[in-house]
Amino acid sequence: MGYERRTVFRPVSMVYLLLLIVMLIIFVPLIFFLIGDLLVSALGIPVQWVGGFFIVSLFGSFVNIPVATLESRVPMVRVREVSAFWVTWQIPSVGLGVTRTHVMINLGGAVLPVVVSGYLLGMPLMPALSNPVNEYLAIATVLLIVTVAVNRSANVISGLGIATPAMVPPLVTVLATLLVDYISPIHSPAQVAYIGGTLGTLIGADLLNLHRIRDLGAPVVSMGGAGTFDGVYLTGLVSVLLVVLAMG
Repeated sequence: MGYERRTVFRPVSMVYLLLLIVMLIIFVPLIFFLIGDLLVSALGIPVQWVGGFFIVSLFGSFVNIPVATLESRVPMVRVREVSAFWVTWQIPSVGLGVTRTHVMINLGGAVLPVVVSGYLLGMPLMPALSNPVNEYLAIATVLLIVTVAVNRSANVISGLGIATPAMVPPLVTVLATLLVDYISPIHSPAQVAYIGGTLGTLIGADLLNLHRIRDLGAPVVSMGGAGTFDGVYLTGLVSVLLVVLAMG
């Protein structure tokens, strides 16, 4: 099956995926039981929706949606053999070859977080505020801080794609949200953390490195997948919970 038609592609190693599943099974129900009401009031979403979202996001990480195919001409070394008088010589030659990189968008690591962020911006967050300007400024500030931090920590790995340290996005998101709230109190810090953290991770790791995709030499690059998915997923889960606990 060609990459143009392929939509299933594992973004992380099986061992790491199993760790995420174990964490989801053990810790999330416990957290919902202990602070479920507080979490729901902070996000404005029913608790079963929150749990279902993180489950769907985890398994949605296997699904990638093809969006484009990029071609680039790169130097390629070819070796040909020449035989004479019972002796074989290997003669290298350098020429230009065409490589193709298939760009995809990960369902669990990009599509769903963007949809939820849009929902939080449009439905539960803004209608409850008489003056939403402060909340918008808080989101923009957290988004900017997370974007810069993630972009500086992201590694562009030839042949693989873009990788980010898993714990950098959630920790930066929590610190940025608490700092912004300290300077100017936020009405909905958990929502600010989720929107600014997840979108900042996607922008800093993937969107700002789009211009480098052609040079990676990777057959597949997935926005929100591979080395970015764990950062986005943990940001949505860990940062919201930490902010709720810290400010609850």
